[in-house]
Amino acid sequence: MDKSKLVRFIEKYYLDKEVQSVILETKSDILFTRFITGDKSLLGELTMSKWKFENSEIGVYNTEQFLKLLDVLDADVNLTLTRVGDKSVALRVSDKLSSVNYMLSSLSVINRPPEMKRLPSNFELKINVGREFIHKFVTGKSALPETDTFTVLTDNGNTKVVIGYSAVNTNRVILPVNTSVYSDMNAISFNANIFSKVLVANKECESAELQISSEGLAKINFKVDEYDVTYYLVEQLLQ
Repeated sequence: MDKSKLVRFIEKYYLDKEVQSVILETKSDILFTRFITGDKSLLGELTMSKWKFENSEIGVYNTEQFLKLLDVLDADVNLTLTRVGDKSVALRVSDKLSSVNYMLSSLSVINRPPEMKRLPSNFELKINVGREFIHKFVTGKSALPETDTFTVLTDNGNTKVVIGYSAVNTNRVILPVNTSVYSDMNAISFNANIFSKVLVANKECESAELQISSEGLAKINFKVDEYDVTYYLVEQLLQ
């Protein structure tokens, strides 16, 4: 098994330390997880197809440690699950010479994200997200490390994404964007730190669509290779 395939999956939910604890479910050669950030500003669902592993549910409590253990091993690895009765207690990962043992967590101690049952009936604004936008947003956020939010502004058919928007004069990055669906709406803000990490984790994607609802929710889906991930961002109120 190619270790990089698993690492790539992990990075899409881990988001550079934003999500530590998840339940990984394997069923019919599909690896699946649902996740939520500690501040509850983002919830996501992630699947990976062509995952040749036994059907199981395993609790990963400390993803950072799991990644560090995987880093010990070469590119080609084997995974073996240790069970006690019907419970998965450890995951052994090995290459030709070495192995690591990761102790799994009880599923009961991992916070299961809530189901997204009350999604908006309509996302009035749909922004095209390509590699140029990803590069500029990530670079812009890096230039403003103290800035926590980005804001979507609409005006007379034009849409802008502003990192560091404020009613007073501030350092900010203004990115005009193209839309596939447009509607005038009030300014709406989301977590810029987490969204930047989402873009970094999916930078290989050629195109995606950031959907915005005036009800205070944004949604973006990335599909590339065997991966399919959807992130939901909750509106952040500006101070």
